[in-house]
Amino acid sequence: MSEPLILQPTHAPDSCVIWLHGLGADRYDFLPVAEALQQVLPSTRFVLPQAPTQPVTVNGGFEMPSWYDILAMSPARAINREQLETSAQQVIALIEAARDSGINPKRIFLAGFSQGGAVVYHAAFMRWTGPLGGVLALSTYAPTFAEDISLDPEKQQLPVYCQHGSHDDVVLPSMGRTAYEWLKSRGCDPKWQAYPMAHEVLPQQIRDIGDWLLTQLSN
Repeated sequence: MSEPLILQPTHAPDSCVIWLHGLGADRYDFLPVAEALQQVLPSTRFVLPQAPTQPVTVNGGFEMPSWYDILAMSPARAINREQLETSAQQVIALIEAARDSGINPKRIFLAGFSQGGAVVYHAAFMRWTGPLGGVLALSTYAPTFAEDISLDPEKQQLPVYCQHGSHDDVVLPSMGRTAYEWLKSRGCDPKWQAYPMAHEVLPQQIRDIGDWLLTQLSN
């Protein structure tokens, strides 16, 4: 894995957001977002990892930054599960690095847009075994949330903020809503918010994320 882009705060770091970009993007994609959020979160470090460049089947095998291969789009996403697991383990390593640097895991957040969000969901709920601050799931879905999986009490308490565009034709709102409903059915209390947008990020979203993070960090 390429070295992540790390945006250090102006104050001594007491919290961390690990933010995964989407398919075909790179670690600089959410740098302006991180810079904007640090205006209201001056003690929060942002870690922006880079997905490996590899072939993506649904894009004709063209190589691009991707957290995992997408083999088919319908009737449901068919993915390379091994590559997803590898990406999730990279996220776990970043959580451990933040923890080992002195940040309380309860103040470490995972955020992911689109394909990056799918990795974040898997890492947070299926692979990480300790506490976390919360999960930001942006315009994403959860390919590994299965019917036969239950969640322990610690996972049920994990704050989750789901944001999705009501006009998203890349990751349909119904896919994001399915993940949200799965979490609710397993004892979680996720927050759902829709925006009048496509597969993108709006300034109002960033303000809402800043407010949410401030609330979580003040608890």
